[in-house]
Formats: sequence, C-alpha cells, structure tokens
Amino acid sequence: MSRSSSPGTGPESRGARARRGRDPLKVGALALVVIGLLVYFGFTKHIPFTHGFRFRAVFSSAVDLKPGSPVRIAGVNVGKVDSISHLGQTDVSVVNLEINNNGLPLHTDSTLKIRPKLFLEGNFFVDLKPGSPSAPVLSAGATIPITQTADPVQLDQILTSLQSDTRSDLQSLLAGYGQALSAPPTAAQDRTQDPSVRGFTGAEALNQVARFSGDAFQSTALVNQALLGTEPHDLSKLIAGLGSVTSALDSNEGALEGLVSNLDTTLAAFASQSSNLQQTIALLPGTLQAADNAFVDLNAAFPPTRTFAEELIPGVKETPATIDAAFPWIAQARGLLSARELGGLTQQLRATVPSLGSVTDQTIKTLPQADLLAKCVTNVILPAGNTKLSDGALSTGKENYKEFWYSMVGLSGESQNFDGNGTYVRFGLGGGVQTISTGPSALEGQSLFGNVGAGPLGDSPAYPGVRPPYKPTVPCYTQPLPDFNGPASRGSAPRVVGPASAP
Repeated sequence: MSRSSSPGTGPESRGARARRGRDPLKVGALALVVIGLLVYFGFTKHIPFTHGFRFRAVFSSAVDLKPGSPVRIAGVNVGKVDSISHLGQTDVSVVNLEINNNGLPLHTDSTLKIRPKLFLEGNFFVDLKPGSPSAPVLSAGATIPITQTADPVQLDQILTSLQSDTRSDLQSLLAGYGQALSAPPTAAQDRTQDPSVRGFTGAEALNQVARFSGDAFQSTALVNQALLGTEPHDLSKLIAGLGSVTSALDSNEGALEGLVSNLDTTLAAFASQSSNLQQTIALLPGTLQAADNAFVDLNAAFPPTRTFAEELIPGVKETPATIDAAFPWIAQARGLLSARELGGLTQQLRATVPSLGSVTDQTIKTLPQADLLAKCVTNVILPAGNTKLSDGALSTGKENYKEFWYSMVGLSGESQNFDGNGTYVRFGLGGGVQTISTGPSALEGQSLFGNVGAGPLGDSPAYPGVRPPYKPTVPCYTQPLPDFNGPASRGSAPRVVGPASAP
C-alpha cells in the first residue's frame, strides 16, 4: 500500500513558495503600522499607555490656559497642562497637570502661578515652585489648594480699577500724601513729637524712621518666624483654629455686634485720651528697655534657680516621710504646751517676770561691784591670808588665816566655866614693876599705861602712830600686797615709864 501526497504539500510546493517571496499585503500592512508609530512618537513625544506625575491645582480663574500649555520651573519646561474643568457656574478652575521626572520631587507647600509669555497679554504658562525640602513630598493625584495658586492680572482689570471716581480719589490721595510729606508740623503737633524729630517735615521724619527700621524689621522677622511654629502644621493649625473662631462668631451675630459696639466704645475712650496715649507711647521704649534688662537678669537667674530646684527635689521627696515622723512629736509637744504643763507654768511665771526683769536690771549694776570684790579677794585678801607670819619663837609655821581661827577656838575655850555651860571669860591678871605707855591712842588721842613684869621687846606689826588714809575711790585689787615679814613688821618697844611704885 503506497502513501499518496496531497497537492502543494510536498518539497516541490515549498520550493515554489520560497521562489515567489513573502506576501506583499502583509508586508505593506506591517510597514504602515511602523510608519504610523514613528509619526505618532515624532509629534506627541509620548509613549502610549504611560504618563508622568499627575496632580491637580485649583485656580480662581484659568484665564486663557489651555490643555498642553507648558509648566515651567525656573524657566525650564518640566510638564504640561493635561485638562481643565470648572467648578459649577463659577470661574474657579481645577487644572490637571502632568510633570516629567526632571521636575520632581514636588512638596505639599508648592505654589503655582499662571503667567503670560508676553507682557500683560499673550500665551500663558504655569510657573511652578516645587516647595521647600522640609515639607512632605506631594503624592500623585493630590490637589494644591487655591491659597497656593495665583492667576495673572489682566490689562482690562487694571483699566477697570482706574475709573473716573477712582482716578480722582487716587489724585487726591497722592496730593494729600505729597502735602503731608512736604509740610512742616504745626506747633501743637511739634510739642507731641519725639524731641529728636521736632521741626521735621513728613519726608524728613520718614528718613529718620529708616534709622530704626532695621531693628524693627528684625523684631518683626522674629515674630513672623515665631508665627510659623516649631512643629509641622503649626501655622495650619493656627489658621484652622482661627477658622473655628470665625465660624463661632458668624454663628452668633448678636454677640459679634456687641463686640463691635464695645470695641467702638473702647476706641472712643482711647480717642478722648489721645494726648495721654501719645505720652504713654513716647514712654513705652524706655519701659520696654527696662523690661528687657529685667528679663535678661531674670534669664540669668534661671540657671541657679533651676539648679536649686533640682537640688531641692530629694528633700521634697522626703517631706511626706518627715511629716509622718513629726506627727508623734507634735502630739507630745501639744501635751507639753497644754495648760496642765508648760502652759500653766507660763501663767504662773508671768507674775514673776516683772520682778525678774527688775532683778536683771539691778544685777547689771551689782555685777561690776561683785567683780571688783572678786578681784580684791583673789589678788589681795586670799594671798594675804595665805602668808605665814614670822614671829620668832612664837612662830607657828601656819598660814595666818589659820592662826586667826586657832585664836577663835582658844577664845571659845576661855569663855566656858568649870562645867562648860557658862559664858565667862577668864583672864590671868598680872602686874609688875615695869610701867609702860602706848603713846597717843588712835581712837581717843590719849596715852594708855600698864604694868608688866618685864619690859617689852617690841611690837609686831609696827604701830604707825596714825591711822592709814582711807581711799574709797581706789580699787582694792590694785593695792600692792604688804610685806608681812619685812622691816615694817617689827616695831620698837613701848616707852618704859619706870618701876611701879609700891602701893
């Protein structure tokens, strides 16, 4: 059984097709597609099914902006306008934009302005500022609000704003402004001005103001910087809060009217005291300077105060335990100070306080005298009493203050009778053939006479013959200690009158 071959399927048929070449219809269609793609890429410069970074921006008016209008950053094309749509029947427009990679990244604080290519009129483009690097990156499809966009001023808007009434008002304004700058101040105004600018015209005063503008603008810049906040979205939160306040005021028109009326009354009060207000404002720079100095000193005091507060923290932490420990002591102190204890004692002592005060006053006078007495006893009396007297064969070798008390004991023994109960003093009376005289007595000035068995050898201490002078104004402790055993301690024998006559 043999296999039959169908027509056109054998080797001869394939060779015939190879000799004839490819199908002209298919080749032509493929060529048309390639040419169409090249033409499309050449004119659109865009690869199908791909696009750049797209987002939206809201403008108060799109003016003559059209799809395909360029988007530029610093004069360089980075994208185009994709489409434009209006919000209802208003002029507010939502512009869809497409940005190439060379215009990225964009940030949430980006700003857009519609600018003309020619002065005032002509084709328009979108001037894009990509925002600050510190702001978050703008996400695809996001919307830039109308507060971050601006549209150009048209010539007809400028001309419309300068109508006849507006022109005359502007002329009057410029004339009045020029007169205010060139005319010197009146005498009344000159008295209320700063002495450094008195007599100046308005223009000259403005020139003087320029000297202080640097510091003022620096302070204003600091205030503006502070208004930006320290954290992201601080300003937006401030605006949101202001919006809430404004909405609340709008919802309560009666209260808002009262606020305006009260503000009018307040401003009228200020206007009635304008001279005082001017003086207050004139004194305000000095006050602010003094306050600034005070704040500087206060700021310098904060570090030690902070250190003191930090050092005080451990003590403050121990305060509760200290208070708990003090409660038992307070209870005992309360009982001690009650009327039954120290309180009552204080009541009883109250009567003695005046007398104690009097004693204190008298003690102030007594203590100097006691001090003089103590010095006299220490420096004179005690050393004199401790001196041992030399009396020849009668010397005892004891301090003389002891001999004094020995004599007192002997005198006490002589004062007793035979049974020891009496008070008689027994004297051994004697006499002799020798008559002696004591000389003139210091008491009465008379001479005393007596009889002794033998003539006296001398007197100890020596009798001076007159009473020593008494000087009450001389302190005792300044007196020199006498020499009890010196030459003055021995006197001559009393004068012997002669033998006594026999009776």
